[in-house]
Amino acid sequence: MAKPDYYETLGVARGADEKELKSAYRKLAMKYHPDKNPGNADAEHKFKEVSEAYETLKDPQKRAAYDRFGHAAFEQGGPGGMGGGFGGGGFSDIFEDIFGEMMGGRGGRRSSGGRERGADLRYNMEISLEEAYTGKTAQIRVPTSITCDACSGSGAKPGTQPTTCSTCGGAGRVRAAQGFFSVERTCPTCHGRGQTITDPCTKCAGQGRVTEERSLSVNIPAGIEDGTRIRLSGEGEAGMRGGPSGDLYIFLSVRPHAVFQREGADLYCSVPISMTTAALGGKFDITTMDGARSRVTVPEGTQPGKELRLRGKGMPVLRSAQFGDLYVRITIETPQKLSKRQRELLMEFQELSSKETSPESTGFFSKMKGFFDTMSD
Repeated sequence: MAKPDYYETLGVARGADEKELKSAYRKLAMKYHPDKNPGNADAEHKFKEVSEAYETLKDPQKRAAYDRFGHAAFEQGGPGGMGGGFGGGGFSDIFEDIFGEMMGGRGGRRSSGGRERGADLRYNMEISLEEAYTGKTAQIRVPTSITCDACSGSGAKPGTQPTTCSTCGGAGRVRAAQGFFSVERTCPTCHGRGQTITDPCTKCAGQGRVTEERSLSVNIPAGIEDGTRIRLSGEGEAGMRGGPSGDLYIFLSVRPHAVFQREGADLYCSVPISMTTAALGGKFDITTMDGARSRVTVPEGTQPGKELRLRGKGMPVLRSAQFGDLYVRITIETPQKLSKRQRELLMEFQELSSKETSPESTGFFSKMKGFFDTMSD
């Protein structure tokens, strides 16, 4: 028997948005839920159908595959390549998305015994371009929560142990009937931990962790770029009551450099040269990021904005033996505060200039003249 169309099952149009899908599913799930229809096999089957339809259409990738291939997208080896069914979700997972804790939502970070994973921490670090070039090992101090050494993270006074919560029997949740539904909520006695502490540790006040500043060593590899994130596993806050620690994330920013600008592994710098050097050609030395001096040759007749490339003089490529290049952008400095003799020489040079010495300006003004001549006609 052919499976029903998912859109028809939910009673929505094919262009329905997320809000319409959720609203339609909520109404049908309430109508056909087994708790509301005990012993009704037809209602249970219908509930599975609407749950399957919603699970597929709420996921953009699954929905796109279904719109293109239909149910074949989820068959073994089908065009969608997504396998069959719910991708490990299950009906209870879907229902929790809509009704949350009312149906016994399991989200959160607690595990058995009330242990909770510690929070992740963020540390902002600024380094210089030189440090990004060479790499470095940095020492940082991070205020964070660590496991209490007095109680070893249990939260109970040394010599004692937490006891199983008498209200929930260690489950962390309690169930009660509410109309047609069986409602499950966080235990009000142990707050979901499943245990209670009669005699808390005096050092950590029963939390199982204390705040302390730690010193950590961070390895910053050569070639690292602005905005890179370094993860230190298990160096975040300690977990509650012996739970696993979170992670520490180092967010790196590279300070702007006074001379060099970075684009990936390449470096750029602007170097002003005199008008005569640009016209006659010449050479100058530049200090590169490795501290060495490199000679730059300026060709005769160099124009402003020309880039001269120094291979391998840029930044190291992260986790590679390769280096980027250094591009020297030429700017031409116009002489100022000329002496009388200098002015005379420049005027003499101007008189001797021809189309060959200034081809670009000659060509530009010729085009402009032609343009205005056309306008006047």
